[in-house]
Formats: sequence, C-alpha cells, structure tokens
Amino acid sequence: MGIEILSFTIKDVYDDVEYLSSLGKAQTAMVKRDADAGVAEANRDAGIREAECQKQAMDVKYSTDTKIEDNARMFKLQKANFDQEINTAKAESQLAYELQAAKIRQKIRNEEIQIDVVERKKQIEVEAQEVQRKELELNATVRLPAEAESYRLQMIAEGKRTQTIQSAKADGERIKKIGESEAGAIASVGKAEAERMRQKAAVYKQYGDAAIMSLVLEALPKIAAEVSAPLAKTEEIVLIGGSDSTTAEISRLVSQIPPAVNALTGVDLSKVLGKIPGATTSQTAAVK
Repeated sequence: MGIEILSFTIKDVYDDVEYLSSLGKAQTAMVKRDADAGVAEANRDAGIREAECQKQAMDVKYSTDTKIEDNARMFKLQKANFDQEINTAKAESQLAYELQAAKIRQKIRNEEIQIDVVERKKQIEVEAQEVQRKELELNATVRLPAEAESYRLQMIAEGKRTQTIQSAKADGERIKKIGESEAGAIASVGKAEAERMRQKAAVYKQYGDAAIMSLVLEALPKIAAEVSAPLAKTEEIVLIGGSDSTTAEISRLVSQIPPAVNALTGVDLSKVLGKIPGATTSQTAAVK
C-alpha cells in the first residue's frame, strides 16, 4: 500500500554555519534594492500619475466651473433681458394706462370748462342786464335830477356873478371917484402944509435964533411933562437935609435942563437965553 503524502509545509530550513542564510543575503540585498528601486519608481510613477490625475481632475473641475459660471452668467443675462422686457412691458402698460387716464381726465376737464364758460357767459349777460337796469335807474333817479339841479345852480351862479360884477364895477367907480376926491384933498392939504412949512422956514431964516428959541419954548412944556410923568405916580417925595441942601438939590435939577435940551434939539439954551434982555440962567448967575 505505501504512504501517500498529499501536502506538507516546510517551516524552516537552517544550518549551523548560516550557509543557507548567507547564500540568500546578496540575492536578498539585490532583490531589496531592486524592490526599493521598483517601489521608488512605482511611487514616482504613482505620484506623477496622481499629479496628472489631479491636474486632469482640476482641469475638468475648472472647465466645469467655467462652464457653470458661463451658464450662470448667461442665465443672469437672459434673466436680466427677460426682466427688462417684462419691466418695459409693465412700464409701457402703466404709461399707456396713465396716458389714457390723463386723456380721460383732460376730456372731463374740458367738458367742465365748457360748462363753466357757458355758466359764466350767462352770468355776464345777467350782470350786463343788471348794469343796464341800474344805469337807467341812475339816470332817472340821480343823473337827470342832478343835471337839472346843476343847470339851476349854474344859472343862479351866473346871475350872481353878473350881479357881483356889476356891483363891483359900481363900487370900483365909486371908490375911484372917492380916491380921486381924497387924492385932490390930500394934494390940496399937502400943498397948504408945504406952503405953511415954506413960510415957517422963511420966518425961521429971517429971525434965526429967535425962531428956534420959539420952537424950544413951545417944546419945553412937553419935555417937562415927559420928565415929570414918572413923578406924577409918586405919592410922596422926602428930601433928607436942611433947607440949604433942598435949595441946592433943586438948583442942581434946574441946571440939568439946558444940557438936556441941547442933547435933544442941538440948541444951547444958555446962549439963547443970554441973548434975551433980562434973562439969565443958573449957570450965568453962578458966574456973576
């Protein structure tokens, strides 16, 4: 019959001098080197491939994003165009509505204005008729009576004016005649007064100082009256002193008369009196 080995497993092969292990070290190192190089190349290729894949993925992503943005932009543009068209249509519709409403309001306003015009015309006609009525009433009640009264007053005024003119003419003629008479009388009086003054002047010239003395003597009472006028209001005069002082005071007052006459008339009264026989002044007596 014998023994049939279906399978077996070698768990380990070794020797005491590590020959078997030494035989495989070089090969193992070469294999490891080749394996590491292969791993590095594989990793490099994998990195390159991964980078290429990432690049392709990014390109696809960017392309996709660009398309998405383009599509979004196109969508927004189309939406804006649609909105503009919609808003334009709405605005046109609103403007058309407002225009139509304005036309209707204008038509209504025109009708109202026409109604106001007709009413105003009727009112003007009524007012014109009222004015005519008042004008006729004014003519009948005020103007015609006023014109009649004015005409009457005018006639009265003209009559009075004529009467006044005639009276003024008569008064003027009378005043003229009176003036002529008074002028003649004044002329006669003036001539007489001039003749009298001429005669006086001739007499004064003929008699000289005597005539002047006559005038002075005529004026002395008036001068004495004017000088004594304040004394007339005096109830009592008291002179303090003896009889000699009283006499001296009176003599002093009398001695002041010639200078006063000389100052008023220019005539030296002492000289004139000195020429009269037997007449003396206080100053002359004092000298003697």
